[in-house]
Amino acid sequence: MKLYYAPGTCAVACWIALEWAGAEFEAVRADSASEAFRRVNPLGMVPALDTGGPRAMTQSDAILTYIAETHPDARLGTDDDVHGRFEFAEIMAFLTGDFHPAFWPFFTPQRYTTNHALQALDDVRAAAHTRIDRVMQHLDRMIGQGSHVYRGRRTVADAYAFVMARWTSKLDKTWKDYPNVARFYARMEQDLTVQDVLRRST
Repeated sequence: MKLYYAPGTCAVACWIALEWAGAEFEAVRADSASEAFRRVNPLGMVPALDTGGPRAMTQSDAILTYIAETHPDARLGTDDDVHGRFEFAEIMAFLTGDFHPAFWPFFTPQRYTTNHALQALDDVRAAAHTRIDRVMQHLDRMIGQGSHVYRGRRTVADAYAFVMARWTSKLDKTWKDYPNVARFYARMEQDLTVQDVLRRST
């Protein structure tokens, strides 16, 4: 099994989850511009997980859920009750559909304006801050007084949220400004597996 990744991306969350699960895999740094990687994922995006099937698996939330479901002993996924499954699915949908996209205008402002003058791109980046703050506040409420994203225990959602919360380090208002996120973040930083993956994925 091969996990294709790029430094600092959501693929790193998949790497962390695979390590937590005790899976046997090889992490491969992807070259999104290469023809070889386009054959793995025609979109040229990471993560991509090659399990030996007819095509590689893609999309972070789907891969993370797959990891949790194929390694049940690691208890990285949802509790087995209808409300638990809904809550987990809701969290993963928020991280994919709201949290991640909030950062896109900041990192790739040229996608959101036809004016590529420096000032115009800076204006797009500035506009992203409000939405990033909103999703960070929601994540803070989601964590609450605990140190995990889902039901007070470690799941793949922790890896997903952590990797993206790290992106706020590039902003004036960082993860440190959200008390519950800061406590969660500190716990993740103390995780030896997380430390090892962050070191190896740079």
